[in-house]
Amino acid sequence: MAYKINGRLLQVGRSFTLGDIMYPANWLQKATQDQLSAVGIVWEDDPVRADDTYYQNGNVNTPYPLDDVLAVDENNQPVYVQVLDNSDPLNPVMVDTNVQAKSSGLKSRMTAKVKDAANSILSTTDWYVSRKSEKGIAIPADVETKRDAVRTECNRLEAAINAVTTVEELITVMNSQDWGTE
Repeated sequence: MAYKINGRLLQVGRSFTLGDIMYPANWLQKATQDQLSAVGIVWEDDPVRADDTYYQNGNVNTPYPLDDVLAVDENNQPVYVQVLDNSDPLNPVMVDTNVQAKSSGLKSRMTAKVKDAANSILSTTDWYVSRKSEKGIAIPADVETKRDAVRTECNRLEAAINAVTTVEELITVMNSQDWGTE
């Protein structure tokens, strides 16, 4: 956020000169909007930084790819998944497979986040499932209902993520999460 005149930044708390007039250090703080406008001073808000989760370097013009992308090197040559070749135990080396590596797109990453969230919520009641399996003691109805709701929400979100065609749609889906855990 800054005061500017003709693209020139004016620092609050410092005197400045416009034409033949020297303004005191406190003038920007004391001036009314009409006084600022009369001499051509405008207020510019800082640019809004886009969410780095979805946009490269916070730039709304460079979203990350939605879908997985086959990996290539700086010469646009395919990058392959590597495995350890231990055929010579004294000289183990990494070797390429015939499988091209992939960079995860936003859909894959957000689906993984949703699954992790569901798993985390379900893990708090997993002991009921273990107890039922080991001892035959029924899972309380409210716990089953909660667990079913979490799985339903996870499935809804996964389907919605898969259906998006823009980053903006994906952001809307991710902001719509309702795990019912308030």
